[in-house]
Amino acid sequence: METLNETYTYAVGRRKESLAKVRLFLGAGQITVNGKPIAEYFPGLIFQKLYSQPFEVTSTMGKFTISIKVVGGGKMSQLGAIIHGISRVLAKIEDKKYRPLVKKAGLLTRDARVKERRKYGHAQKARAMKQSPKR
Repeated sequence: METLNETYTYAVGRRKESLAKVRLFLGAGQITVNGKPIAEYFPGLIFQKLYSQPFEVTSTMGKFTISIKVVGGGKMSQLGAIIHGISRVLAKIEDKKYRPLVKKAGLLTRDARVKERRKYGHAQKARAMKQSPKR
């Protein structure tokens, strides 16, 4: 098992402005996000289905304890960063046997879409133009 430390494996996931630092331990199967259980941080079945996707692909549900620190962005981009981080950390462990599974599911690819910057001389939005007077 490739590790930075003897006790855990580490990976970083990103999405938009969010950054998730994921630490994976062998253990009971709890997932904590910023010190809270993941079900409390992301309540609802839709969120649960999304963050459990890497575990379903690799058939590792409940095998690992995961500690996540996530900063920046909104809830959906934080969730995307967490999914990316979990997928990357699963791809690193145990002689990389889970890597082809998460790669085929498309979970290792970082979603590069970010908010477009506002241009000077335009209206308030990125693509909005000032209204021109009609004569």
